[in-house]
Amino acid sequence: MRAPTRILIIAGLAMLAAALTGAEQPGAQPRPQSGPSAPIRQDQPAFYQADQAEYDRERGVATLRGHVELWQDPRMLLADMVTYDRNTGVAIAKGHVVLLEPDGQTVFADEAELSEGMKQGVMAGMRALLAENGRLAANGARRIDGRINELTRVVYSTCDLCKDDPTKAPLWQIRAAEAVQDTDNKMIEYRDVVIDMFGFPVMWLPYLTHPDPSQKRASGLLTPNFGLSRHLGAFFGQPYYWVIDAQSDATITPMVATRNGPAVEVDYRRRFNDGMVSINASVAQFSGDPGAHVFAKGQFAIDEVWRWGFDLQRTTSLNYMRDFRIAGTQTVLTSQAYLEGFGQGAWTRIDTRAYQALSTAVRSEKLPYVLPRYEYSFVSQPGWLGGRVSVDAGAFNIFRYSGTNTQRANLGLAWESNAVGRAGDVWNTRVQVESATYYAHLFDQQPNFGPKGTVTSAQAMPTAAVRLNLPFARNGGGWGTQILEPIGQVVVAPRGSTYRGALIPNEDSLDQDFTDNNLFALNRFPGIDRMEGGVRFNVALHAAWFLPAGGTVDALVGEGFRARPDGAFLAESGLEKTASDIVSHLSYTPNKWFDITTRQRFDNRSMKIRFAEALAGYGPEWARFSTGYTYSVTNPFYYFDTAGGSALATKPRNEAIAGVATTYGPYRLHTSARRDLQFNKMVSLAAGGSYEDECFIFDLSLQRRYTSINNDRGASTVLFEITFKTIGQFGFHAL
Repeated sequence: MRAPTRILIIAGLAMLAAALTGAEQPGAQPRPQSGPSAPIRQDQPAFYQADQAEYDRERGVATLRGHVELWQDPRMLLADMVTYDRNTGVAIAKGHVVLLEPDGQTVFADEAELSEGMKQGVMAGMRALLAENGRLAANGARRIDGRINELTRVVYSTCDLCKDDPTKAPLWQIRAAEAVQDTDNKMIEYRDVVIDMFGFPVMWLPYLTHPDPSQKRASGLLTPNFGLSRHLGAFFGQPYYWVIDAQSDATITPMVATRNGPAVEVDYRRRFNDGMVSINASVAQFSGDPGAHVFAKGQFAIDEVWRWGFDLQRTTSLNYMRDFRIAGTQTVLTSQAYLEGFGQGAWTRIDTRAYQALSTAVRSEKLPYVLPRYEYSFVSQPGWLGGRVSVDAGAFNIFRYSGTNTQRANLGLAWESNAVGRAGDVWNTRVQVESATYYAHLFDQQPNFGPKGTVTSAQAMPTAAVRLNLPFARNGGGWGTQILEPIGQVVVAPRGSTYRGALIPNEDSLDQDFTDNNLFALNRFPGIDRMEGGVRFNVALHAAWFLPAGGTVDALVGEGFRARPDGAFLAESGLEKTASDIVSHLSYTPNKWFDITTRQRFDNRSMKIRFAEALAGYGPEWARFSTGYTYSVTNPFYYFDTAGGSALATKPRNEAIAGVATTYGPYRLHTSARRDLQFNKMVSLAAGGSYEDECFIFDLSLQRRYTSINNDRGASTVLFEITFKTIGQFGFHAL
């Protein structure tokens, strides 16, 4: 075959260029480079290149053949042959016709008849390649003003065709008698619609509309949701998405049900130059009475240093949240408003908080209102004596309808230094003073149950500590690298209070948890309302092995000793005696198929396990197993629920969980089980799976909860969702 000779004519066939564009004096100029958003101009010349070009002066017909490229900013036409009749102003393109649109859409056709700068036309065998893998095909198409495409016998899908058999029906497609593609408003409207799955019709609709795949936000009806619930009965909801403006939108979902309702839910979002706000709220007829909820969140920058925000969470009841499937349901809702600032090494915040109890196990009147709380923290640059100075200060006012009302102010000062010796020894020195003053009313009520109703008190604890880490490393060549690191710490402080009968309120140190994480902490209470004192010595041995193939082993075992027993810690906490419990952790990851992390606490004499947790995963991606276990000899929180301490505080927590997940190509399956070993009963069972490819998602989940919430005796949930990418999703819920 003879290679075609490319002919590039810039100013040639001037009459063709003039007729296509309406220009009277087309000039010889370089090909325009306008962006895709450039407006269509009637005075813009047309340019082309082709293997052959002919012009019949008598008939006024220009013919281009072979690899024809014809462009007029911002559109471009490709074809095997293009003929233009100057008398009628019509250009006919045949053979492998391709029209490149300014918005990035590519239109294919067997034959096209175009005019007025390719803005008007008729196409046969039209196919369009859209964004997000969208494909649109029609037997015929009429093009109006370059903005509207009227289509007949239309098919739309985002599914790839089978490589082995392209004639095979895609996983899903939309077939319609006719459709209108509005390229300005980015919408596609269908009439007389049939939805096919694997080539079989599964649904008929008289009308269907969806945004063009390139359009990320467009107002309109979303796919409805429906299902069956024990408390709602059969229900149906129809969401409507409203694009308010470029910065805000809302989704409004009215719902009807056979046993409760009607209901309406609103999701509102808005972005500002200095922040954002989002609101999720609903109102409904629930059990014969009005019900509602509101979750609102916002955050705004004042300047480069300061910002403020809020988080509002309120509802009429947990049952309302559960029955209407409100996302984010918890047993306690937290609302707050805050102002905070950030400086070089400094941070400050003031906030106010309110809590709402939803479970019958927690009474709202016992929960505190924080009105307000102030915090300040500062850490200096390295300086004085080679260390850093830090300051922590704060104050709060806590109010309860039932329980202690507390006011506290606290101040902490510290100096800390790190140094490395010649032998690689690492020294950490810290000196600190923690102090706090209190005023409490109704001190004889929960959670303190003190001897007096009103108290004024103060406490302080100066502490000095030195810690030495002495790591030894060995490079074993083919055996990898091993590290052995003895750690020792000496802490000196005055003897602390036992807090038995003391007039010190306790708001932030109710839950005492001793593990390897806080073995070397100067105060092993979680807050400063309880301060650990006395002379003590903490030791540990840390070891790590970095295997040549990339696996790792990391372990630590340690124990603490003190000069005197400390009655401030609860029994069975592991810290109340002169020798603490032994704490340890072990992490082992030999390869990507297996990993395990465990933490333990043992009685230092009997070696009885007082706390243990483990989490392990093993297996390849196509069959990944996971197991978890947790055990604690006590539940310290219940000590502060009643004056004499709750019997539940001495009940061990003993629970196990196991699951398996598999991923194979587009398929994902998972199942899990959770069991309370202490009471020998199931907590929950769950199973589910999904399929996802370039155009379709199917998701199924089943769950059974055996625990009771507000005496509901557990619940079962069935959910499946089908998503047609770029179109929408619908699902079924059964509870």
